[in-house]
Amino acid sequence: MDELLELLEPLEPLELFELFLFRNMEHYLERKRKLVNLALYKYLTPVCFPKSLHHAMRYSVLNGGKRLRAILALMVGEVFTTPPERIMPYACALEIVHSYSLVHDDLPAMDDDDFRRGKPTCHKVFGEAMAILSGDALLTRAFQIIAEKITNKAIAPKLISELSRAIGSLGMVGGQVLDIQNTSYARRPGVIPAQAGIQSNCGNVDSCFRRNDKADRRKLFPIHRDTAPRLLATLLHQIHLRKTAALITASVRGAGLISNASERQLSSLTSYAKNLGLSFQIIDDILDVKGSIKHLGKTPGKDAKYNKLTYPSLKGLEESHREAKRLVEVAKKSLEIFGEQAERLKQFADYLLVRQK
Repeated sequence: MDELLELLEPLEPLELFELFLFRNMEHYLERKRKLVNLALYKYLTPVCFPKSLHHAMRYSVLNGGKRLRAILALMVGEVFTTPPERIMPYACALEIVHSYSLVHDDLPAMDDDDFRRGKPTCHKVFGEAMAILSGDALLTRAFQIIAEKITNKAIAPKLISELSRAIGSLGMVGGQVLDIQNTSYARRPGVIPAQAGIQSNCGNVDSCFRRNDKADRRKLFPIHRDTAPRLLATLLHQIHLRKTAALITASVRGAGLISNASERQLSSLTSYAKNLGLSFQIIDDILDVKGSIKHLGKTPGKDAKYNKLTYPSLKGLEESHREAKRLVEVAKKSLEIFGEQAERLKQFADYLLVRQK
């Protein structure tokens, strides 16, 4: 106890209050995480023939994870006093979709990571082919859960549509494509990244980047280098909006639909989720620079290694954190119509700013 008092003594009253809120949110998230994990055990296909496939599926989903998207959906349900059992099938579907995306994201052809959530990635344990197939199976299982387990059958098609848009070619998958296309080329002087399907007479844009002919590059991208930072910032915003914020938005909007939210309420929740998702990805990029494998559960420093387009690489750490904080304030302001009922959602946004993993 004396050691704890010595630790707290230098803190100002506001810092003590923030520490209390942080610990309170940590305890809340842990309680909800246990509920989500229990439900995931229930909703995942049991290990049956072919066993290797189902082992890989369960390994990828049940090997830890923050469960933030599922918990966020449950939080929105609390705003409307919706029973958690009505939200849980959709919450689990979100986590299964997220796990599928991580399995594919970790593959050598994409981010090429050996660790996820502190353990070897799926393809390291089960092989690349099984990782691809287990990801496919997880994605389809998620939609099966929504179709079969959502009690209000009139809402299920809306949820399927909501989630499909969030993770398809105009959402998460599209964001991943933009991310891959702009890896390694992101910050070459005077070069605007390959984006939005830009083509030229030289065929594949990526092959043009590998050429040494500067004249070809100027023909392909006739844009002065001084304008590049603004265009890169716009592109980065699109990557984050699609790759990260889209699924977080689907988490919030889906729970709103289940809770019979009005159009005005859904609009407020959408603004909250979009800004929260953008802030979340910026903090993720910051942690890739400053974090450790112990806290992150994955290899840090990968963004710099592959010269990926991120907020820290474009704006620096200090400006990145300022932007994340600004987005959180915008997210919280979006919830004003809910009054005190949305206090937990606001605290959650503040918590994401100071998370270490």
